[in-house]
Amino acid sequence: MGRAFEYRRAAKEKRWDRMSKVFPKLAKAITIAAKEGGTDPEMNSKLRTAIQNAKAENMPKDNIEAAIKRADGKDAAEYTEVVFEGKGPHGVLVMVECATDNNNRTVANVKSYFNKSGGQMVTSGSLEFMFSRKAVFRCEKTDELDLEELELELIDAGLESIEENEENVFIYGDFTNFGNLGDALEAKGIEVKNASLKRYPTSPVEFTDDQLEEIEKMLDKLEDDDDVQGVYTNIA
Repeated sequence: MGRAFEYRRAAKEKRWDRMSKVFPKLAKAITIAAKEGGTDPEMNSKLRTAIQNAKAENMPKDNIEAAIKRADGKDAAEYTEVVFEGKGPHGVLVMVECATDNNNRTVANVKSYFNKSGGQMVTSGSLEFMFSRKAVFRCEKTDELDLEELELELIDAGLESIEENEENVFIYGDFTNFGNLGDALEAKGIEVKNASLKRYPTSPVEFTDDQLEEIEKMLDKLEDDDDVQGVYTNIA
């Protein structure tokens, strides 16, 4: 695959191994979902999804329950979900999804990460057309799961494609069909290990190994920020 691929894979594994950062982000997603749609997962699909994702990362049950309870607290923080856009080292395009209770702090932090890496933030909406937003579901691959049959049954729910590897099945659709696909999988009794909305570059760009090392340094700083929930680039 080449050193560039191995470097990116190792860097991503290292980042997501930082449980001290991952758990607070998952907890924040749970609290936001519970505050928006209620604390009962059976009546709140967004909360149900957030809990599924937390369990997939082996987040303790006590942490999940505490995050739900925080949404009901009188002093619960009011989170706002915002997206920042920018250009990093070597012209890499970056979309940064945040959930914050202090927008001024978050803007200042994100801006500093771009500036210190030789990049800059750009006007909101400038890069939106360079990315497509997709609903992505990860399910465990089993002998009982007939992918051809599943594909036919999910088309009406907005399925665009299905991919698989040795352990998992990945289901993709337009972001507007996130709820429809989730409901269809639940109706079929298929357990979803992880569900999310992701951004994919419409025109991916190749970078050299040295360029990738510089880019990854900036991405590390972004993803380490407590307010940042997701980071997407146009790296091929």
